Amino acid sequence: MLAAPIPENEARRVRALHSLDILDTPSDERFDRLTRLVKRIFKVPIAVVSLVDADRQWFKSCIGLDATETSRDISFCGHAILGDDIFTIPDALSDERFHDNPLVANEPWIRFYAGCPLSVSDGSKIGTLCLIDMEPRELDTDQREILKDLARMAEQELAAVQLATMDALTSLPNRRGFESLAQHALHLCKRINRPASLLFFDLNGFKKINDTFGHAEGDRALATFADVLRTALRDSDVGGRLGGDEFVVLLVDAAGANAGGFVTRLQKMLDARNAQAQRGYDIRFSVGQIEYDLARHDSISTLLADADAAMYQNKLANKRL
Repeated sequence: MLAAPIPENEARRVRALHSLDILDTPSDERFDRLTRLVKRIFKVPIAVVSLVDADRQWFKSCIGLDATETSRDISFCGHAILGDDIFTIPDALSDERFHDNPLVANEPWIRFYAGCPLSVSDGSKIGTLCLIDMEPRELDTDQREILKDLARMAEQELAAVQLATMDALTSLPNRRGFESLAQHALHLCKRINRPASLLFFDLNGFKKINDTFGHAEGDRALATFADVLRTALRDSDVGGRLGGDEFVVLLVDAAGANAGGFVTRLQKMLDARNAQAQRGYDIRFSVGQIEYDLARHDSISTLLADADAAMYQNKLANKRL
């Protein structure tokens, strides 16, 4: 058996999946309708909307299997997300990658697999719409096109989920999306004993920008700050817009001077953008920095509250209300 290689964009891919806040959620008729349709059209016993997490594949919708997830290292879908086209295995027993796979050698006795990768807005492939049979078979050209069309429908449903966790103006995760992503990241830091820091940003004088230049210009200022913030982030970091002119960043495996270095780098990038734009005002910020403390921060909510208080103290100290 050969486990699938890890995609080059794995950190971004997993972050995109977690941002949907869809893992381990109850069954959803939007996706169940699709798997029922796939089962009927292709006359297969098993149809699945599978989402590939860091170390497992989890089934958002599944017909024909009692399981809700399997280990990623034995998954067929882990291979499918590596390409753009439909990934097919006509006969798993004659394929060296799968002939001794537990899912082939034991129940559900997979012989045929076809999975079409599912992408989200940034291009990350987070899972598949797949069909499985216990008999070898092939897909003809028309069947492949039908599976692609059904996969696009699944992607549209995922896009609707994504809208609920994404801030439309800045394309950063909104509060719901950020809290989900950040909680996953904190669990990881706890498990591997790595530090983390939360930075809470508030734009200085934002009301004056709106009052002087209009709300459309205020929106442009928010989008500009978000763009600079996104550029400064590492793949492992999590950024978001909580609402209004409040932004947050969770720095994974960073504390103390490392977090301060991020703020310095962000300030230099923002200074350059301000100088280039010549808008009649500069985008400035206050920031609160709090290191994750397992004993004190039992959730992302308590960490946010401490960082918010630190930001407000920074704003008062510099009288930048």
